[in-house]
Amino acid sequence: MQRWIKLPDGRFIDALRVAFISRPETYARIDEDGTDLGTGYAVYIGTDFDRESQITVTGSKDEVFAVLRALLGQPAAATSGDAGS
Repeated sequence: MQRWIKLPDGRFIDALRVAFISRPETYARIDEDGTDLGTGYAVYIGTDFDRESQITVTGSKDEVFAVLRALLGQPAAATSGDAGS
């Protein structure tokens, strides 16, 4: 497991401080014009049990599950955008 995990919004979380992970939830995503952007995914990650220590990770299915795979110690699958890195 890598120690620092990059979240879809650009922040990083210390994987060694994670105390709990919620089940993924889905929600309808729309932009400011009302255009349907498909299904969004969200998961709560807590580094402690205080409310201030909880982070909501939102994004596409691939983004959220890549964070979960990294936290659980499974390497993220390479995508075509990662080739050559």
